[in-house]
Amino acid sequence: MDNLSKEGEGMDLIIKNGTIISPTETYQADIAVKDGKIVSIGKGLPEEGATVVDAKDKLVLPGALDVHTHLAMPFGGTVSADSYMSGTRAAACGGVTTVFDYPVQRKGMSILGLINEKKSICEAEACVDVAFHCCITDLNDGEILTEMEKAVEEGITSFKCFFVYKKEGMMVDDATFARLLLRAKEIGAIINIHAENPDLIDLNIEQFKKEGKTSPWYHYLSRPEFVEAEGDKRAIHWAKNLDSPLYIVHMADKEGLEAAMDAKRAGSEIYVETCPQYLEFTSEVYKREDGRNFVCSPPMKGQESQDALWKAITTGGIDTIATDHCPFQSYEKDWGKDDFTKIPNGCAGIETMYPYMLAAANEGKLSFNKVVELCSANPARIFGCTEKGSLTVGKDADIVIYDPEKDFKITVSAMHSDYDHTIWEGKELHGYPVMTFLRGKSVYQDGNFVGEPGWGKYIKRVGRK
Repeated sequence: MDNLSKEGEGMDLIIKNGTIISPTETYQADIAVKDGKIVSIGKGLPEEGATVVDAKDKLVLPGALDVHTHLAMPFGGTVSADSYMSGTRAAACGGVTTVFDYPVQRKGMSILGLINEKKSICEAEACVDVAFHCCITDLNDGEILTEMEKAVEEGITSFKCFFVYKKEGMMVDDATFARLLLRAKEIGAIINIHAENPDLIDLNIEQFKKEGKTSPWYHYLSRPEFVEAEGDKRAIHWAKNLDSPLYIVHMADKEGLEAAMDAKRAGSEIYVETCPQYLEFTSEVYKREDGRNFVCSPPMKGQESQDALWKAITTGGIDTIATDHCPFQSYEKDWGKDDFTKIPNGCAGIETMYPYMLAAANEGKLSFNKVVELCSANPARIFGCTEKGSLTVGKDADIVIYDPEKDFKITVSAMHSDYDHTIWEGKELHGYPVMTFLRGKSVYQDGNFVGEPGWGKYIKRVGRK
């Protein structure tokens, strides 16, 4: 997209002739940027001194927020393939300008000590802006409940619990979950939950291994729809009865989704996230020769669940799209080629999320406005990113220019991560981002990362009260 030019003095950046997409409106206007902020939206804005980008025949969108990633995360005997540098570089190239990571607190570890350690890495490595949830695995005799308030003051306004990963020391019991829900309500935070039933999973795995059923197909059968649904319903039950907000991550099953939508309709503050992999693939992928590459938790489900997710996207039952980006190398996935329990759980998605959803809009599955709502506006609103989420005067100039006529085939060689394979290999998209700006600075153009590590900054978020 060879359309940059320098002229006179004035604004830092002018994006002109584009079609702006908001959650509720589609209109033609120019955008002026100064000192990293959007300062004007209108027609015929003065161009003196600005870098001018002609976005004729293009869509102009707010940068996406991927509120669910696991960068450099120790898991399954290894570490996820993308560092803060490579993961955020890939994000920039997919139109994601804010990435949320999930550092995991362990027994004896403080929240702020963990976050400060991660912030120092981001200052050196991050190519887009970064925020943090914090996974809580142990209350440290109540010390964590006290520290949570200070964490909120420091901009950590969301905390995650796992109902699974017992052997990894990450699972919380119902009492711990309830304490966290109540504490979060007191201090203006929100609890995120990975909801599956761990005992049923263990029971299924034990039986399958006795029977010699160890292919990736049995990863799905060990944690099928009803096993996830029980975890969803249990989490919703506690949140509803304790009158606490709840955010359910990576929803993949119809029954749990319907329970969440029922609770929302009854007035509970329940938010639901799903991921592109659940919208594109079904459990049939686990029968493929490369089925181990698709192993993630929760697994992809059947067609009925996928259809329910798509329907909920258009009717408002789904609030956000995120990725659960947690890729591993092929040789690591191969550890479980003969035993699905040894496969590191996780897939790539950070660079393909926004393009995938926008291509779905291009096909007419949903509107471009709805994509902006799901991938940008709602994540920013739910998680207190007050400077993000829309193309609005005064907000950060996180801007994506999208060519609806550009054809793109996803291949691992075209991605900007450090992994060696992608479950999206060969997927053809009609329409693709051609430029990304982070606070007014170009970080991606025509297939190339043009930013620098360290340009990203830590985002301090606002609490819920």
